Amino acid sequence: VQLQASGGGLVQAGDSLNLSCEPSERTANTLALAWFRQAPGKGREFVAGINRLGEVTRYSDLVKDRFTITKHSERPTTNLHMRALKADDTAVYYCAASRDGEYVGPSAAHYSFWGQGTQVTVSS
Repeated sequence: VQLQASGGGLVQAGDSLNLSCEPSERTANTLALAWFRQAPGKGREFVAGINRLGEVTRYSDLVKDRFTITKHSERPTTNLHMRALKADDTAVYYCAASRDGEYVGPSAAHYSFWGQGTQVTVSS
């Protein structure tokens, strides 16, 4: 499974941005999807996850009131809508997929497939 992430860019603090992730596989509706991010000099951290039908979500405490992850039940693409962006949100954002269609947790080990990453830079 290949994951194509898009939508990153340079924005100002307080702005909004949408990221998209599209799996390549036709059976991608069986996959749970998630977003992770890695800031310069830091480890990769969980941002948000969503199950295969888009019914169950989970968020990092750092973003839960500002970011929204969505997924249509019949389409494999997942979107991450980010609002009220802060300089601390600056990172490379990675899309990840799990064969366990119900897993929405933060453990990177549960995700077998990873996208190439898209840069989000928030200027203060």
